[in-house]
Amino acid sequence: MMRVLLLLLAVAFVHALERGRDYEKEKVCKELTNLGKDDFTSLSMVLYSRKFPSGTFEQVSHLVKEVVSLTEACCAEGADPDCYDNRTSALSARSCESDSPFPVHPGTSECCTKEGLEKKLCMAALKHQPQEFPTYIEPTNEEICEAFRKDPKGFADQFMYEYSINYGQAPLSLLVSYTKSYLSMVGSCCTSQSSAACFFKERLQIKHLSLLTTISNRLCSQYAAYGKEKSRLSHLIKLAQKAPTANLEEVLPLAEGVTTILSKCCESTSEDCMAKELPEHTVKICDNLSTKNPKFKDCCQEKTPMDILMCTYFTPAAQPLELPAVELPTSKDVCGKGNSKAMDRYTFELSRRTHVPEVFLSKILEPTLKSLQECCDSEHTTICFNAKVPQLKKELSSFIEKGQELCADYSENTFTEYKKKLAERLRTKLPDATDTELEGLVGKHSDFASKCCSINSPPLYCDSEIDAEMKSTLQS
Repeated sequence: MMRVLLLLLAVAFVHALERGRDYEKEKVCKELTNLGKDDFTSLSMVLYSRKFPSGTFEQVSHLVKEVVSLTEACCAEGADPDCYDNRTSALSARSCESDSPFPVHPGTSECCTKEGLEKKLCMAALKHQPQEFPTYIEPTNEEICEAFRKDPKGFADQFMYEYSINYGQAPLSLLVSYTKSYLSMVGSCCTSQSSAACFFKERLQIKHLSLLTTISNRLCSQYAAYGKEKSRLSHLIKLAQKAPTANLEEVLPLAEGVTTILSKCCESTSEDCMAKELPEHTVKICDNLSTKNPKFKDCCQEKTPMDILMCTYFTPAAQPLELPAVELPTSKDVCGKGNSKAMDRYTFELSRRTHVPEVFLSKILEPTLKSLQECCDSEHTTICFNAKVPQLKKELSSFIEKGQELCADYSENTFTEYKKKLAERLRTKLPDATDTELEGLVGKHSDFASKCCSINSPPLYCDSEIDAEMKSTLQS
């Protein structure tokens, strides 16, 4: 574990390679000495794969090779004092060339208009959007060992790249820890006489770390996409839909709690932040909600906190409660002193009554509530509310109705049964459509539903897809 900790301490120092400050150079050199070239190279591979998930393996490898070469040369005894700054400047300049072998980021061209340290800082600050659809598929044991025996280092580099581009929103500490544990397993089992039994045993050993890494990637991806406040809103909606018989006081602390954990742990270099915080959160979920949904009760019978968390995370929305329609909050509710929970209460009440996925509700509620809050800064608050509320109600109702139409039958049926019902609805709606046209529409709508009609749909992808589907629905 100390070895992993040392790797984590190097994070800031690898970033320093792009920043060109002398005091950071000293730290980089110290860590290269402490870690050794191999571990320093491994950390660089994970870090830059994570930083440039759209880069090819060859591009990331080029960058890692250059970074390690630069560090070795400029940290060597007797190296030119200007070596570090000159080499990092050359590295950022090379990144701006049209034939650069390094990964490209959408923001690179803007950084390339800057000079000196400003350019390096700009390059260091570049971040990709979360990879919302991981494509990594683990090979079979036989395929793993064949590749490992052929080229152990090449296999390790390829695995660190593939895993890190797919799960790069997980805290760096977890990525480093899991990839090292996985490669240790491969090294042991591919040289074992009983490799199948070895893999079975070792996978059980790292199951907790594997689950922690994948669920952290999912949670941190949403947090990165939404930001803190919208992430809190999202978790409130999901919990209200999963446990509609709970009350706000049971649900709100959980939504706020998980958001606080993500704000603290997603960018943390502490190797035990998620490992400590998430299991404590699952205890609170079970304390507050195990009696509110039979599926939560079943989840809370799982053997480990991580199994409980995975189970509750994937628990679908329950049937919404049949209650009187909830009204938008008034100016007094929103702007009055001591009424800080008015927006949360409205979000909660609407969510537990509404059978439409969270990505839809988050998308419409955020601008709706923001529009109402803006009235609190108006000179005539009540007049502002009275002018806005009728139109906001109309837009909210129309949006939810269209969302329900787009996702109708999806969560209640198997995918095959859903497609059958979708085809029947489309045939009724479009009686003149040919079989080929109908098949195309079923494929298009079912693909949308499979990605955007579940409780944990990816927000970035679905945001634009919902816009396109809503526009298409309006036109038809």
